[in-house]
Amino acid sequence: MTIARPALSPVGDDGTGPRMIRNPILPGFHPDPSIVRAGADYYIATSTFEWYPGVRLHHSTDLVHWEPLGGALTERRLLDLTGTADSCGVWAPNLTYANGLFHLLYTDVATFAGGYWDPQNYLITAPSVTGPWSDPVVLHGRGFDASLFHDDDGATWMLSMRADWRPGRNRFAGIEIQRYDPDERRLTGPARLVFTGTGAGLTEAPNVYRKDGWYYLITAEGGTSWTHQVTVARSRRLLGPYEVDPGGPLLTSAGRPELALQKAGHGSLAQTPGGEWYLAHLVARPHAPAGRCVLGREAALQKVDWAAGAWPRIHDGVPAELVPAPAGIAVRDRPPSSEQVEDDDFDAPVLGPNWSTLRRPATPDWADLSARPSHLRIHGGRSPMARHRPSLVARRVTARRATFEATCEFEPRNTRQLAGVTAYYNSRNWYYLHLTADDDGTPVLDLLCCDSGRVAAAPGLRTVVDGVPRLGLRVRFDGPALTFAYTTNPGEMAVWYELGRTFDATTLSDEYAATIVPGEPEAWGFTGAFVGLWVQDLGAEGGYADFDRASYRAD
Repeated sequence: MTIARPALSPVGDDGTGPRMIRNPILPGFHPDPSIVRAGADYYIATSTFEWYPGVRLHHSTDLVHWEPLGGALTERRLLDLTGTADSCGVWAPNLTYANGLFHLLYTDVATFAGGYWDPQNYLITAPSVTGPWSDPVVLHGRGFDASLFHDDDGATWMLSMRADWRPGRNRFAGIEIQRYDPDERRLTGPARLVFTGTGAGLTEAPNVYRKDGWYYLITAEGGTSWTHQVTVARSRRLLGPYEVDPGGPLLTSAGRPELALQKAGHGSLAQTPGGEWYLAHLVARPHAPAGRCVLGREAALQKVDWAAGAWPRIHDGVPAELVPAPAGIAVRDRPPSSEQVEDDDFDAPVLGPNWSTLRRPATPDWADLSARPSHLRIHGGRSPMARHRPSLVARRVTARRATFEATCEFEPRNTRQLAGVTAYYNSRNWYYLHLTADDDGTPVLDLLCCDSGRVAAAPGLRTVVDGVPRLGLRVRFDGPALTFAYTTNPGEMAVWYELGRTFDATTLSDEYAATIVPGEPEAWGFTGAFVGLWVQDLGAEGGYADFDRASYRAD
């Protein structure tokens, strides 16, 4: 069961003004938004990297309220993340709608070390955004951030950045285009390089739009961090040549550390039925200027002024926190999104849309919702460092201040069996409040910390919990501070015991996870902080834990 609490709608300051879009529209780890309108409905697809389901989807009818739909790639038939490295996997999906079908184009990136990416692009289609999706069509592996353009003459084209692995070359060699034959389900004809970018460099994320006799090419440049931007170029011909907007970037927060929304870039456009244009793009919110962004890269919307034959413009060319909603669209009061407030008693036959699993889909052999009514039974997986068969069920942290609680029943038989709650970024940066057994079999509660791959037990926190059949476990984000607590009587009358130490939440960030090699593009972490339920059975001895409730509150 899911319970959401009422909240105020985003209206004018005096409560009577025009309805406003409040950014970020998708808080927490929701990068690289691809927006599309189909009739009166808007959909956004975002990157998921090493997490299942692949390609997270949201729906809206007013651009103000967004409902999570879960993910599109729910099974290994569509995506196999076995062994996927941190921040690899699904990069920058592209969602389009044409000829009665949704087209989802996505890249599965194998690495980004040494100038290599090994990107494999796939295309699936479905009559509904919720599926069923066709088997994937394997397309080229020459670059990532691929998109489809459906031209007015019925032709379909695939664009992507072109990767160049050769040392000393521009790794981001430009934007290429090639025709796609939907009947043959294959690329056809030559691939052409149509845009090599501007001096900002790192040209990627192409999208083409046709308007007033022009082809407008929207790209991301400057890298996905502080110097990120949205660049616009246009041509009378799809294959170019393209002229860059002389007014500079359509959107950027570079050089503006006072802005609340940083890293603005990677945009896609949608037009309302009334003819208004909006740009969906990514942003991030650091705890301090140029500081760490624990929530990762988030999704935002900006209103675009676009007169006939003119270049598109965003007010001041910077991301705004409040943006006018489309004119003439009824925006009704609604409770807050379940991404902000949710109680899950695990009554449903499948996990809800806010849950994700790490590197493998949530199948009953390890994430079982039927073995015990109103419980999620998680069978233990491999170690926290392993990239194969982890048993982690988690959700995004969507606010700087948030609380996650879960009730756990677990009988560890030895030191190789652990279960509890985690604050997680990747396999090298996490915190883990867990139950396990001491050498003599006594159940104990302890906290592990992993900092850049170095695992240590937090000193002085180990607590004997013998004779306690049910434990409540809590993770609390308070800005850059992270705390943990437990209770031996979970429920409405619970008495919580704080562990007495404050930990650094900012280690769970893209910036902290960054790997910088001289002469190579910065290899940032690309995800964001999660909280979740984690179980290990390192000896493969049949260990499992039952969770009968999990709650999340964003303050």
